Amino acid sequence: MSCDLFSLATPGVAGLKPYRPGKSIEELQRELNFAEVIKLASNENPLGPSKNVLEAISTTKDLSRYPDGDGFNLKKKLAEKHNVPVSNITLGNGSNDILEMVTRAFVTSKHEVIYSKHSFAVYPLVTQAVGAKHAVIPADGWGHDLDAMLASVNDSTRLMFIANPNNPTGTWVDKQNLRNLLERISEHVIVLVDEAYFEYARSEKQYPDCSLWVNDFNNLIVTRTFSKAYGLAALRIGYSISHSDTANLLNRVRQPFNNNGLALVAAEIALQDTQYIKNSVELNQAGMRQLTQAFDRMGLEYIPSKGNFICVNFEKPATQIYATLLEVGIIVRPVSDYGMPNHLRISIGLEHENIKFIKELEKIMAK
Repeated sequence: MSCDLFSLATPGVAGLKPYRPGKSIEELQRELNFAEVIKLASNENPLGPSKNVLEAISTTKDLSRYPDGDGFNLKKKLAEKHNVPVSNITLGNGSNDILEMVTRAFVTSKHEVIYSKHSFAVYPLVTQAVGAKHAVIPADGWGHDLDAMLASVNDSTRLMFIANPNNPTGTWVDKQNLRNLLERISEHVIVLVDEAYFEYARSEKQYPDCSLWVNDFNNLIVTRTFSKAYGLAALRIGYSISHSDTANLLNRVRQPFNNNGLALVAAEIALQDTQYIKNSVELNQAGMRQLTQAFDRMGLEYIPSKGNFICVNFEKPATQIYATLLEVGIIVRPVSDYGMPNHLRISIGLEHENIKFIKELEKIMAK
């Protein structure tokens, strides 16, 4: 007996194209038998996890028990950090998990979701999965056009995603304009501000810390992650700060034990390791200068970024440049899926990794 399983799936899921992650180190090693690969593709922290985190998880022995399903200790630390009640915190299996929870909790096929062109690929995925309508707003200088996003709100709008800074472009929205949107938007619209790269952007004076505004706007949700500046991408842990009623609703769709025990321990220790975050941000700033100066020398246009990555415009389809870099063991990220076929996104690496990338790119550009 056989059946057409795609015909049994919900329309939103059947029509989805799965998220395509960047090529992994292991994959390239299998393909081309490289002993060493430089990965500048997935916006990971090149320092790796802190020594304090590694020590903490190495002494965690009772792996036969389920973790604390509420993640109380970590939520308590996060609540103290953000000066909010514990009831305002929701934990996710990475902040991606929160994006899906929010969509499942608030959006149906009768609703519309607003997000910007060239913004994070998960926004259209979670929107389509629940069968909602997409309102994709044209970008303004590769970034969010908040006035246009606000003007597009209608009676069926239920959710607006704002990535700040935005992935993959690195653009950001300033404090005054974002606050203005929140003050003007209809109360029936949930506004999710995705601050995955917060730690890298916070030095910018006009960059907003939206966690401070949760008490002012009941319809605001702010997401953060431990995958980027905290160096814990492999453990998949993130969180949101929101009104307690929102957190209550999210916990109704949150999967049981969505955070593993090692991740909970690691995140709690990482949160306290302020020197590690300082080192990570300083390394990123130095690496950003290193790459932008090289791009300036080569006459390449790039999008100024407040993340730990930068998008470079080659003024022609960038797939061949991407493929040529793979041939010398360097992985970067094509962003044609984001409507940017001429760009490559390059994560900031360690100094020697950046140097190797620059040298290889100079050879390509000289041909």
